[in-house]
Amino acid sequence: MLGMTDEGSGQASGLDLDLQTAEGEMTEAIEGPSERVVLGVLDGTTPPSEWVAAIAERSILVLDVQGEVSELTDAFAQEIRDLGGRLMHFRGFLIVAPPGVDVDTDRL
Repeated sequence: MLGMTDEGSGQASGLDLDLQTAEGEMTEAIEGPSERVVLGVLDGTTPPSEWVAAIAERSILVLDVQGEVSELTDAFAQEIRDLGGRLMHFRGFLIVAPPGVDVDTDRL
């Protein structure tokens, strides 16, 4: 901890700064819960492992579903859930969020 001293008195004032804690909190605030949003098309041409890897890297996926969503997600949905991720089908799109990112559906 770094203590501030009153000018001329050499005594520590009531202000203490913990710079390491502050720096850690700033980094968390800057990085946020996710690193990026990935827009794509879910049509069976992208290997399921790529979608899983994107979630493991903390990306949010917004995928335009071209076909039957249950068939297209069958190869990776359970693995994403096992990682703590969440899948939400909404108006022709599949939203896939990494662990710790809440998909708010309160307004639907």
